[in-house]
Amino acid sequence: MKSSFTFTYNAPAAPTAQPALEAFDLFPTRIWQGRTPALAAQFPAWIDAALAMRAASPKPAGRTNRHGWNSEEMAVLERAEFAPLKQAIHGACASALREMNVREPFRLQSWINMHDRGGFNFLHVHEGCLLSGSFYLKVPSGSGKLAFRDPRPGVVHGYVKGAVPNGYGDIHLTPDAGLIVLFPCWMEHYVEPHDSDEPRIVIAFNALAA
Repeated sequence: MKSSFTFTYNAPAAPTAQPALEAFDLFPTRIWQGRTPALAAQFPAWIDAALAMRAASPKPAGRTNRHGWNSEEMAVLERAEFAPLKQAIHGACASALREMNVREPFRLQSWINMHDRGGFNFLHVHEGCLLSGSFYLKVPSGSGKLAFRDPRPGVVHGYVKGAVPNGYGDIHLTPDAGLIVLFPCWMEHYVEPHDSDEPRIVIAFNALAA
């Protein structure tokens, strides 16, 4: 008796030289942003206070600020009129520091930065702090952006540029009035030139170990 049948043999696929890749993003750097709409009604009075401080002591402190003014005073948030803002910033810093597993007491160092037309801050860090940040009080159209330098020291020498894996590129943050930005003190940053006849007004601050 004859019988016929068909048999298909599925041989294992030939091994390939191409491995399956699993991606790992190493060394992430966290910053924080928060807005303060509940404080907006007080912005005009705070702007007036900042301008009055400049009028009373018109010589800028210098540091990294150019073509504008910054306060010699480094405890601006201790002034009574800024008490609600100090409370908001202190709470924001405490929350961010908890994420960093830093729970020790801290105090705030704070000063005013103003930029006139063409004003900027050159590249710098805030050495030795627990955390650094800015509160944007007045941000007219044309205000310079806050720029963060990629913290990986070797990447600037690489071939790949732009917002791609292992590429190099600064991060530019467009501020608006009422914004709080927190960042690691070792993050290199600068402020792009200001393009307005109205001043850009920022209260900068550091969280320092108490």
